[in-house]
Amino acid sequence: MIVPRALNGFDVNAAIGRMLDQPELWWEAVGLFVAHFADWERTWRESIGDDALERKRVHAVRSAAANVGAVHLADAAGALEEMLLKLADGAPVDIPANLRTVLSHAFREAWSAAAVARQATDLGAGGPM
Repeated sequence: MIVPRALNGFDVNAAIGRMLDQPELWWEAVGLFVAHFADWERTWRESIGDDALERKRVHAVRSAAANVGAVHLADAAGALEEMLLKLADGAPVDIPANLRTVLSHAFREAWSAAAVARQATDLGAGGPM
């Protein structure tokens, strides 16, 4: 199995380091990220307006992104999650309109990079992993 040492939008080395320096373990986590979050943007958008549900969806993608090293996505999701937590605490928060746009863009960038890399690796290996 070929494990890429670089992936656009990811800090691969740090993520592999958190996974006991096992690149194959990181690559497996990337595959799970691609599979599990394929429909995330749609379900997240449907949750907007329900602050608790949106916070849950945003937290899930932030955690997964941090795990696989998708730093831009983790940062964008973390910023929105922080604001949603303040809302839950009763603080008067006005979420900037562009914050969700930034998160959407970061998600698409990270998920697409991971999905394309996984597909290319699967094809290069002669079939699905």
